[in-house]
Amino acid sequence: MSNSVVHHLLNRGFTRPVSFEHRNKINSSCVPDVGKIGRSGLGTQLYGKGLKKTGRRLMITETGRPVSFVTRAVLAMDPASQTVEKFNLDGNIDLLVEVTSATVREVNIQIAHTSDSLLLHWGAIRDNKEKWVLPSRCPDRTINYKNRALRTPFVKSGGNSYLKIEIDDNAIHAIEFLIFDESRNKWYKSNGQNFRINLPTERNVDHNVSVPEDLVQIQAYLRWERNGKQNYSPEKEKEEYEAARTELREEMMRGASVEDLRAKLLKKDNNTSESPKSKGTSSSEQESQKKVSKQPKQKQYFSTEKIQRKGRDLNKLICKNVAGFVDPESISSAEPRALTTLELYARAKEEQETTPIFSKKTFKLEGSTILVLVTKLSGKTKIHLATDFKESITLHWALSQNGGEWLDPPSDILPPNSLPVRGAVDTQLIIASTDLPSPVQTFDMEIEGDSYKGMPFVLNVGERWIKNNDSDFYVDFSQEVKHVQKDNGDGKGTAKNLLDKIADLESEAQKSFMHRFNIAADLVDEAKNAGQLGFAGMLVWMRFMATRQLVWNKSYNVKPREISQAQDRLTSGLQDVYASYPEYRELLRMIMSTVGRGGEGDVGQRIRDEILVIQSKNKCKGGMMEQWHQKLHNNTSPDDVIICQALMDYIKSDFDMSVYWKTLNDNGITKERLLSYDRAIRSEPSFGSEQKEGLLRDLGHYMRTLKAVHSGADLESAIQNCMGYQDDARGFMVGVQINPISGLPSGYPDLLRFVLEHVEEKNVEPLLEGLLEARQELRPLLLKSHDRLKDLLFLDLALDSTVRTAIERGYEQLNNAGPEKIMYFISLVLENLALSSDDNEDLIYCLKGWQFALNMFKSKKDHWALYAKSVLDRSRLALASKAERYLEILQPSAEYLGSCLGVEQWAISIFTEEIIRAGSAAALSSLVNRLDPVLRQTANLGSWQVISPVEVVGYVIVVDELLTVQNKTYDRPTIIVANRVRGEEEIPDGAVAVLTPDMPDVLSHVSVRARNGKICFATCFDSGILSDLQAMDGKVLSLKPTSADVVYREVNESELSSQSSDNLEDAPPSISLVKKQFVGRYAISSEEFTNDLVGAKSRNIGYLKGKVPSWVGIPTSVALPFGVFEKVISEKANQAVSEKLKVLKKSLDEGDQDALGEIRKTVLGLVAPAELVEELKSTMKSSDMPWPGDEGEQRWEQAWEAIKKVWASKWNERAYFSTKKVKLDHDYLCMAVLVQEVINADYAFVIHTTNPSSGDSSEIYAEVVKGLGETLVGAYPGRSLSFITKKNNLDSPLVLGYPSKPIGLFIRRSIIFRSDSNGEDLEGYAGAGLYDSVPMDEEDKVVLDYTTDPLITDESFQKKILSDIARAGDAIEKLYGTAQDIEGVIRDGKLYVVQTRPQV
Repeated sequence: MSNSVVHHLLNRGFTRPVSFEHRNKINSSCVPDVGKIGRSGLGTQLYGKGLKKTGRRLMITETGRPVSFVTRAVLAMDPASQTVEKFNLDGNIDLLVEVTSATVREVNIQIAHTSDSLLLHWGAIRDNKEKWVLPSRCPDRTINYKNRALRTPFVKSGGNSYLKIEIDDNAIHAIEFLIFDESRNKWYKSNGQNFRINLPTERNVDHNVSVPEDLVQIQAYLRWERNGKQNYSPEKEKEEYEAARTELREEMMRGASVEDLRAKLLKKDNNTSESPKSKGTSSSEQESQKKVSKQPKQKQYFSTEKIQRKGRDLNKLICKNVAGFVDPESISSAEPRALTTLELYARAKEEQETTPIFSKKTFKLEGSTILVLVTKLSGKTKIHLATDFKESITLHWALSQNGGEWLDPPSDILPPNSLPVRGAVDTQLIIASTDLPSPVQTFDMEIEGDSYKGMPFVLNVGERWIKNNDSDFYVDFSQEVKHVQKDNGDGKGTAKNLLDKIADLESEAQKSFMHRFNIAADLVDEAKNAGQLGFAGMLVWMRFMATRQLVWNKSYNVKPREISQAQDRLTSGLQDVYASYPEYRELLRMIMSTVGRGGEGDVGQRIRDEILVIQSKNKCKGGMMEQWHQKLHNNTSPDDVIICQALMDYIKSDFDMSVYWKTLNDNGITKERLLSYDRAIRSEPSFGSEQKEGLLRDLGHYMRTLKAVHSGADLESAIQNCMGYQDDARGFMVGVQINPISGLPSGYPDLLRFVLEHVEEKNVEPLLEGLLEARQELRPLLLKSHDRLKDLLFLDLALDSTVRTAIERGYEQLNNAGPEKIMYFISLVLENLALSSDDNEDLIYCLKGWQFALNMFKSKKDHWALYAKSVLDRSRLALASKAERYLEILQPSAEYLGSCLGVEQWAISIFTEEIIRAGSAAALSSLVNRLDPVLRQTANLGSWQVISPVEVVGYVIVVDELLTVQNKTYDRPTIIVANRVRGEEEIPDGAVAVLTPDMPDVLSHVSVRARNGKICFATCFDSGILSDLQAMDGKVLSLKPTSADVVYREVNESELSSQSSDNLEDAPPSISLVKKQFVGRYAISSEEFTNDLVGAKSRNIGYLKGKVPSWVGIPTSVALPFGVFEKVISEKANQAVSEKLKVLKKSLDEGDQDALGEIRKTVLGLVAPAELVEELKSTMKSSDMPWPGDEGEQRWEQAWEAIKKVWASKWNERAYFSTKKVKLDHDYLCMAVLVQEVINADYAFVIHTTNPSSGDSSEIYAEVVKGLGETLVGAYPGRSLSFITKKNNLDSPLVLGYPSKPIGLFIRRSIIFRSDSNGEDLEGYAGAGLYDSVPMDEEDKVVLDYTTDPLITDESFQKKILSDIARAGDAIEKLYGTAQDIEGVIRDGKLYVVQTRPQV
């Protein structure tokens, strides 16, 4: 409670300066003994020395302790009240004085004091004379004290004392008093002087003084707010305006200037212009912020039912703010944090323990830790406790059968050094005999049976008792901790140095929110230096706090104002980073949402002030309300928002106590939590019907104050804070603006009013449109510096949060909705997610895709569902990518910091998952899952896409990624159900089927491998079917696929051998390689391509030249033939490389698979012989190809690096193990290099001239991607455009699926070096795609917008391009006479074929 005397703050308005005239009215001549009290040495010295600085003031109490205070308004007052003044006695006793203006003025005094012997020693001031007069009208039991003062006893009620004085003498303009506690012989004074309360009187005002009208309106607003925002009659409105005008005139007559009044009314300190937050704000902007007016009713820009969204170019919403990588090692100390003594002990103990750990729990105390391990085996429960306390510890403990109780333990289980004491046991801990840096004290106990569920305990150190945040420690035997708490680990992937500092400071942060927020504010710069991982660590810490995983308060009293100021300091620091570092904005938004807005002085202090007024007005000064008041007084927290809501719900339900508890419990507040507060809430609320209306009104106003501090993202408080007024939609003051944010868009207040009016409606569509329009309008202000940027941020956070809750409320509307409405909802959620994301380009293009799909639906296009399915698939990929990014950035910090702070393991394990669930991504995922089956049914896609239709029988095994098992060998026929298949994996030996929800291209490497190996391979789109298959892990299934479905059933093992023996008993094909020799040529032209010099890839290109139709282009090619690699290794300059390769190959032959990577790295050390360089240069130039060296030596070095990478790919893991499976001699594998000029493709394609899924030779199947073909044949997520064409009708392509690949690859004019081994395209073995093709220049990754791609949007263009591709495939197949696998590109409408091979 503030120690200030706020004379005339409320009854005189915000404009009157607060003056402190310390004049003692009791002197030695009148009342000698009292005068002595009034003139203590300190009080005499301080006479008349109140500090005069405007705004915050400093006073000195009787104890010499400085006390700061800020003038403030108090809301939720009694309408008749004219003055409320608050005092603090001895630092912890609240005194409230309320003056009511009427014919007879009333002074109500309330003091929070338990004494029943309090007296008011008082008198009155009349005619501005110093001497006290004694009023004739006095309360009962008042006595005249020596004709110098009156003494009136207080009336005791509960924890408070009350007194009412009535003054009917109009000449009396003030009363003064002291408070005397007779039983303790103690006087309470106001800073060594008398308390003085000014009373309302008639005033003489110079009516010629002119006051600006806008200031009169603000003053009238404050009066209206104080009086409970009543509905005034026209006469009363006029009266209030004139009263406000009179108050301001009085101020000016006392010397205040207009600017002084304006600064005070706008809550601006005289030094504001020097504040860092004001830098960069022009004078005109500052003036515009000061404009205050009662606005005329503005034109509505929308109807009351819905708004008209503005047309916007969505591309202008694209953000590409990707955080750069900061090496954690560069910001961390070189030495890793050493494990503590107890961590070393715990590690050793767990290694020694043969019984599995049932649960593990740590309790962090100041400077020390308690570790408890519980094991269970064969009906025995073992409890092991250890601590690193330096002092000798006695454990005071018991057992419980129900939580919270203390039961005497059986005597036969007591450990040594135990002594039973009054329902518990004292056990002296013993020192463990270990080689540790410092002593560890331990306790061991074993219990038979399971009758006991837990063990409560506290610690005793000498005369001191140690508890767990004022509660008993408790070890639970009944619930197993599924994920036992991990060791801290090495902090890899985190800003470890920062997290270690946070862990070290946590014991200080636990004292209060003020401490935590101030510590966090101090760490903002260090987090900024650590980059993205630094703010990830800050978010983890703040979210652990917000979810109550960390202690909120530990026996430390702070004022709400101090918490609010600390919040303000932290959020101001985050605001500054937000403005300057756009790549961190997404993380900063999440941090700010956990903290709350805060604010200097007034808003935090109002939490304490207003609860007193609520109690006084509604006569609820005892019981639960008093306990809550004490908690608020001591340490307010976000729990108070929930408690306030629970009280309102309870009152609205006509005092149904179950409703009160439901609201609390639904939000994580239990009875135990209420009891755990420093000032416990032990009672339930108890109100009468006559209190209902007043409490609902006042608690509703109070909720805004609580949310203003604790819920920065609360919509109503955020709007109010930005718009500068409380829009209650009633009363004559609606529209008065006090300190609104400048520069808001025209019509924005109406838009926000629309949002508030629709926020609880069942039909959420108008609300969603309004919320998103508000976010769009706000967005430009968030992208630039603003002195109130954080207020705008909290408004945006509130709008974002309300979108999410509205969507969840709107699910019911979608139960019977058609696809159009679901797509519409998806587009709204996607827009919201994009507006909250730093790197949103992919999300924006998904949003444009949904809008295009909606237009196709409305235009009744035949392929709308097929196209919408591709957008749906891409949206899923975008969500998965975002989730993976969060997991990569946040989870390591959660694991490390959570372990350091002793956070429950379940909370650590689901940390990132809960972050994702709290955002729009979760709502988007739900909507997409709802739409998927609708689209599949409409587009006749079924539940499966069968890539390789082979009937098989096998044992089911479920894996997360196919990549993790690609090198395994199964000893029985196995059906692999894999959540992830990227497209470039090998299928492990023994596998007869791969089923996945992932979407690899039909022509990807793994798809080709499946068809070649006669392995069933299919994508399952139905999550229900997939769950059923996963549930059959370990069982034997029969799979019977068709071209569009997979029928499966469980079978007996007896059916296994007869139906699948071929899969296991077929001998590998008899394949051999002929080792190639160097023929004396380093480079050859395409005319020289022969079987002895190059592989099939080069020969086929050479063969096509001049034979395909003229409209089919063939790129110019040269090659480095077989044997060049081996020749280069044998050069003297490469002797060291050669010798190292021999050693590594030997290690590889001995089973060291890590040698593969080392071999590839070693190959890159080769030096090019001069002859190779000259011969390659001559060959390329004679073939009219550009020579890289003409652009400088560096360009040749790039080309040489690419050539070496092609050679090194002989030792790719996939390629190496593939040759081993078919027993090819890897040493005989030789690598030629095909050199071609890169065509910077608009599109790339792959053709199979026989449909690979159905085996239909009358159909051509092809896939097309935008950009280079690496996204088609490599491991790039998403699907390509796929189509089929009948060979007898090549001009009628049928699109089977639209593209969902988010990335396209594009490149400058360059050279590509393609692998061309003698192990490719052998009969019975498809070696194509195993080895690398490497461009000289790195490709540019471009996020694709298919809504501007004519291949999607222009039907005639699409038909021409697809028909050309089909015709090229048909022509090449006829040229060879067999089915072909063809790769090519399209550039500016021209088709090129870059390679062909027989289709296997």
